[in-house]
Amino acid sequence: MRVLIINTSEQTGGAAIAAGRLTEALRASGVEAEMLVMHKSSQKPYVLEAGTPLRRKAAFLLERLVIWTANLFSRKDLFKVSIANTGQHITSLPAFRQADIIHLHWINQGMLSLREIDRIMQAGKPVVWTLHDMWECTAICHHAYQCRRYETQCHHCPFLRLPGRNDLAARVFRQKERIFSHAPLHVVTVSQWLRQKVEQSALLGNKPVTVIPNTLSTTEFTLHEAAAARRAFGLPVDKQIILFGAARIDDPIKGFPLLLKSLQQLLRMHPETGSRLHLVLFGGLKSRDRLRDVPVSYTYLGTVRQTADLSRLYGAADVLVSASYYETFGQTLIEAQACGCVPVAFGGSGQQDIISHKANGYLADYLSTRSLAEGIYWAMTEGAHLSRQALRQTVVSRYATPVVAQSYRELYRSLLHRPETHEEDAESGIVQPTKSH
Repeated sequence: MRVLIINTSEQTGGAAIAAGRLTEALRASGVEAEMLVMHKSSQKPYVLEAGTPLRRKAAFLLERLVIWTANLFSRKDLFKVSIANTGQHITSLPAFRQADIIHLHWINQGMLSLREIDRIMQAGKPVVWTLHDMWECTAICHHAYQCRRYETQCHHCPFLRLPGRNDLAARVFRQKERIFSHAPLHVVTVSQWLRQKVEQSALLGNKPVTVIPNTLSTTEFTLHEAAAARRAFGLPVDKQIILFGAARIDDPIKGFPLLLKSLQQLLRMHPETGSRLHLVLFGGLKSRDRLRDVPVSYTYLGTVRQTADLSRLYGAADVLVSASYYETFGQTLIEAQACGCVPVAFGGSGQQDIISHKANGYLADYLSTRSLAEGIYWAMTEGAHLSRQALRQTVVSRYATPVVAQSYRELYRSLLHRPETHEEDAESGIVQPTKSH
């Protein structure tokens, strides 16, 4: 079975990391998986690059130019929407023609145009699309926030300077509607929350949906001795460490201001904690001026690129905090749990699939900074007594690479109408009876 996984980037962003980890998991399970990207950053022979450098740059810039012009030359919300008006040509590539399954992931910002997506849907191959945000459900936005027009028809888009009945969102919605209406598409969501959004959407509500979470290598993310891990990063060994990170920690959706308000709230509620807390931040940041309001001692590490370093960083921390407005999944939460770190996050989206309240983390009331502060305090006190091995075991049983790879193998075979055979199970190390779908 040959599977082509398609994503804009090989390693940049949460979707890229998830798609890359899935590619590795599938290959380890015996599936001939290749990954097609617009931005390749490794030397892996099974990761292929689409388009020429000039075409890739042009596709990215042309899409942003149309959005920028439609918004009267304002950069506000420029990257909160995508219109897929241009992209790379992939349906003529040998890797596409040879694949049994086409597996789309995050394909925006110049990777695929709607026209090319239409060609993919008409190529006569089963198509799986794993959603990492809401773009496929909506006309142009990656997260709808409180807007619910995607449930009927997108128009009067709040991300446009000139919203109207026939605005840019309405026009793209009609294009997607035409393409998706008869497409042989099976949707995968990484959480139950995102599945609900798909089922409520006018564009995808009639498509079959399966929930399969992101995978994690539990050999790479493992337990560490905390004091040694702290020394490796030059962090204090005599304080309780709160960790916060993202690809870009100043991305508005990640809720960094909410974290700061929660810490301020925590200091008001429990003044004695101020001297024993240390905040550690990792991820991209446009300006360090944003750190001036951090109310406790802190260390900013910048982007942590190596998996081994990231694993060690989780092992150094007592608490991981996610203050995101929305998370379709919550990759940092399972990374933290696998390394024995207690996660604290808002409820209300994908985090609810990962955290069982006060059993393996803390779910705060949605967007309540007081509740998030209470969660941080709980994790520092009662939560500190949770078994690190038990935290890790929840990840091993639900998100380890063999578990997630097998879920996808079963889905692929059901779409190809092929049974799982003993021979293929032997290749992957999975022993199961033959299955038919």
